[in-house]
Amino acid sequence: MRRRRRVAEAAAAAALLLLGTACGSRLPESDFEDRAAPTGHGAAPLRVGIITSATSPVGGDAFTGPRDGAKAYFDHLNARGGIDGRRVEVRLCDDGGSGVGNNECVRQLIDEDRVVALVATSALDYAGAPLVSRARVPDIGGQPIGAAYDTHPHLYGIYGSQAPRQGRAGWDGKLYGGTEVYRYFKREHGARTAAVVSYNQSASAAYARLIERGLRAEGYQVVTEQVDFVLPNFRAVAADLKQQGADLVFDAIDAHGNARLCEAMDDVGAEVTAKVTNVQNWTSTVAEDYRDAPRCRNALWATGASRNHQDTGHPGVREFRDATEGLPARSQWQLEGWAAAKWFTDAARSCAGTGVTRACLDRQVARGDGYTAGGLLLPVTFRPLPEPPRTRTNCLSVARWQDGRGWVSQGDMNSTCFEVPMLAYDP
Repeated sequence: MRRRRRVAEAAAAAALLLLGTACGSRLPESDFEDRAAPTGHGAAPLRVGIITSATSPVGGDAFTGPRDGAKAYFDHLNARGGIDGRRVEVRLCDDGGSGVGNNECVRQLIDEDRVVALVATSALDYAGAPLVSRARVPDIGGQPIGAAYDTHPHLYGIYGSQAPRQGRAGWDGKLYGGTEVYRYFKREHGARTAAVVSYNQSASAAYARLIERGLRAEGYQVVTEQVDFVLPNFRAVAADLKQQGADLVFDAIDAHGNARLCEAMDDVGAEVTAKVTNVQNWTSTVAEDYRDAPRCRNALWATGASRNHQDTGHPGVREFRDATEGLPARSQWQLEGWAAAKWFTDAARSCAGTGVTRACLDRQVARGDGYTAGGLLLPVTFRPLPEPPRTRTNCLSVARWQDGRGWVSQGDMNSTCFEVPMLAYDP
């Protein structure tokens, strides 16, 4: 079976985190066991927690997609009878994007709300991860914004992990990512020159260096561009991109900066094969966000490890879109939050006969090798490897924005695969 590491873009926010430590849970695991819980009408609901940095230094909507997708799934599920007659009760917690707030959310959900699992976590600073792990609370389908999902047992990121996860990130403190995104554009579109745009800020610059390494490993000529974080001169960058003849543009900047860069590229007439963005910016709001950059907007490409949220030819995507019709916008992170909630639900159904407990959910998710959430995800695994992989056959999902059509899938994600080197990086 083909495996894949999450795409390198996931490392972008990882550099922002200063992972903290937390105190142990005040209540033992046995207090949350549910061995004799009844099923059917009137049975006690299954309580899950969703931690989101809904308010954070990087913007109010930056991290809410997974939460919204998961909540939509549970609403959809409850309207159809829940899990063997048991409703899923969702407890939300906004950690404010801080480690202190994250620890408070973890304590509230574990000790006070007594959730059976966390689902679709999207935390800027997952400082409470050690506490979640020590309490043996399964965290299912969280976004790997930091290194927590490659560090701690009982935490199951949406893209999987084959790291040992014994309390230290990755393998001896190193994580590994593949070069499949760069290989794709080289093989499929003949790209040879790639630009990497970053801020003169440490996290942005570190991520840009990671992109550069991957591009160079794939034989690209690399053009590096850096702008001032406070007063960025995107027009100067755009002019140099045009002069250098870049085929591709990658970035380590925020969504607002991307829109301004695109405007500058249109202004100076810099045209590229692809302006490549990541799963977090794979949203239905592109037409509005890039309204002043029509040429660059139609050169936007997104890559990830989940099925395009506009791929209505797939029944799972159609179900997602029907259930989220009332949301003002749709995004790839919403679909991944939906997949995380489905993952919990599938595990809970497997446990229903003996009792939906933390321990049973943990076992079901840990051994669910190749899980895809009904085809919404590339196959996920948590089989640990004793040594880091040198190469791997990695697959990816690719879509391109086109005005009037939105995000158009480029091939099938399960067959868009490449055997690529795995490069080490610091979390």
